Amino acid sequence: QVQLVESGGGLVQAGGSLRLSCAASGRAFSTYTMGWFRQAPGKEREFVATISWSGGSTSYADIVKGRCTISRDNAKNTVYLQMNSLGPEDTAVYYCAADRRRPYSTTGYTAAQMYEYWGQGTQVTVSS
Repeated sequence: QVQLVESGGGLVQAGGSLRLSCAASGRAFSTYTMGWFRQAPGKEREFVATISWSGGSTSYADIVKGRCTISRDNAKNTVYLQMNSLGPEDTAVYYCAADRRRPYSTTGYTAAQMYEYWGQGTQVTVSS
C-alpha cells in the first residue's frame, strides 16, 4: 500500500508556471506507475500525464503536451509535474495516482480507473 500527498498548487497568473509534487509513503515506490489527473468544477477527472516505474517512459494528454513534464525521483519517493504556459483552462484540482497491478504502457495508464491509490489533490488556479 502507498499513501500519496500532493503539494505545490496555488494561484498563478496566465502564462506562469507551477511545479507540483507528490510524496509517497509506504514501500516499493519504485515499482509503481505514477500518474497525474485533474478535475475542474462540474467536469470529470481527466488524464494529464503518466510515468513508468523507472521514469524511462512517459505519456501526456494532448491538452498539456509540450507544456508539462512529468518526472520522478525514486530515491525521494516523489513524482513531479512541471507545468508551464498555464492558462485559465488549467484551473482544477490536480491529483496524483499510483498503481502496480499491471505492466506499464503509454496507453494503458491514461484512465483513472487503472489506478489503485490516490492523493487528496492540490488546487491550481490560473487567473487571466
